Amino acid sequence: MPELPEVETVRLGLTPVMAGAQIQAIQLNRADLRFPFPKNFSKILTGRTITQVDRRAKYLLIHTSQPRSKDQTLIAHLGMSGRFIIEGGQKNQGKSRNPSHDHVAIKLLTAKGHAVRVLYNDPRRFGFMDLVARDALEHCRHFAAMGPEPLGNQFHGASLRSALSGRKTAIKQALLDQRVVAGLGNIYVCEALWQAGISPRRRAHSLGPQRAARLVIAIREILRAAIASGGSSLKDHAAVDGKLGYFQHGFKAYGREGEACARCGGAIQRYLQAGRSTFACGHCQR
Repeated sequence: MPELPEVETVRLGLTPVMAGAQIQAIQLNRADLRFPFPKNFSKILTGRTITQVDRRAKYLLIHTSQPRSKDQTLIAHLGMSGRFIIEGGQKNQGKSRNPSHDHVAIKLLTAKGHAVRVLYNDPRRFGFMDLVARDALEHCRHFAAMGPEPLGNQFHGASLRSALSGRKTAIKQALLDQRVVAGLGNIYVCEALWQAGISPRRRAHSLGPQRAARLVIAIREILRAAIASGGSSLKDHAAVDGKLGYFQHGFKAYGREGEACARCGGAIQRYLQAGRSTFACGHCQR
């Protein structure tokens, strides 16, 4: 499933085309994805101007406005195989390779006057879209209980220790809880724990100030490096222009079972935690 860097890569690709564009039409090729589309979804959005393309955790937020109407935000989650494709415009960025899975087509007139179609393609249909008034976003069902953004100012060593206080679960599992920190998934938690030298099995509540500060730095560094690399393309992820991410070529732990640890030379181990594969060095991660 796409994690924060993959969703941020998509956001960066959509912004130059969508920001300032007018939505001229929305075609839904089915009634649902993982969940049904909101009632009057196309009608509400048609004619609106996209003011900003944002991200919260693993969600895309497409903010829209219209005179004499409440600002609405289109929330999109990519699920496991969802991707956006831009057709037309100055760069004519791409074409859908499997049109039978193009479930949403958004016709736009960009701020520069170009006619563009933005397609949402999702073979597994595990993604979804929702519509929420912008002033209600913070308290909507998707974000009300969500933790801080790992690249934001509210995420630091002290806040992480506070969120982990009293948690006897393993640190790996705690970091996957979106109430602790938003947007992290299995890949980047494994990589961040390796970089911080922290065992995935360490009890979350036992994380002291030094380890917590080190872990926050590692999480930020891993995420920024992954975004700069276009994310990790292991199965379905691709940017809006079809380009694949390449951060997977620099993994230090994830998927490297039996290989030598790049830090100490010990063997990277794989084991299950709550049904998810964990990759770590049993020698230098404590």
